[in-house]
Amino acid sequence: MSLRRTRVKICGIRSVDDARVAAAAGADAIGLVFYGPSPRHVGIGQAAAIAGSLPPYVMSVGLFVDAPAEEVRAVLAAVPLDLLQFHGGETPAFCAQFDKPFVQAVRVRPGVDLLQSNGRTMQYRPLARGLLVDAFVPGVHGGTGQSFDWSLIPGSLRGEVILSGGLTPSNVRDAVRQVRPWAVDVSSGVEHSTGQKGIKDPRLIEQFIEEVHLADV
Repeated sequence: MSLRRTRVKICGIRSVDDARVAAAAGADAIGLVFYGPSPRHVGIGQAAAIAGSLPPYVMSVGLFVDAPAEEVRAVLAAVPLDLLQFHGGETPAFCAQFDKPFVQAVRVRPGVDLLQSNGRTMQYRPLARGLLVDAFVPGVHGGTGQSFDWSLIPGSLRGEVILSGGLTPSNVRDAVRQVRPWAVDVSSGVEHSTGQKGIKDPRLIEQFIEEVHLADV
């Protein structure tokens, strides 16, 4: 039996109802996307209502992609975010200027060395709270539904990374058992298969979180 519990974030939440479903199912965090090109993008008023509806101990996470500092500050002035998540080419110094804990995302592909000492991927410590590893898809920053080769994650990092990219209720148990990440992050993997991105399926959210819990047993 695992000595700790794998945390779960449901990203791309666009309604109060979906946020409440995720919280009731056992999510530790929900993600709000502040990136205009994403089909899961939320406006500031919409995001404030969602974040304000969360129960105690469920974190609200704001996701940004190369947003100007003024835009991030405008969101923070209106939305009670607990954590920031940066998916672009932001430097750790840029991310740290908002006096909020943050995580940085790295899109993993062959040739990316997550242990390089002089690159952005290892600069996240000590400023950042964590490192999220996602699949590399050219021109797309997350929410692609694509996975990557988990063996590319060095063993020394596996206990602390946030694993994302192509996770679904059908594969997340294997993912957790193979990688043993600190947390998993899912978006498209818990959406209705209607072709309309960003519409969450309550049943899939519940199944996903249940599978994560079973992986820890």
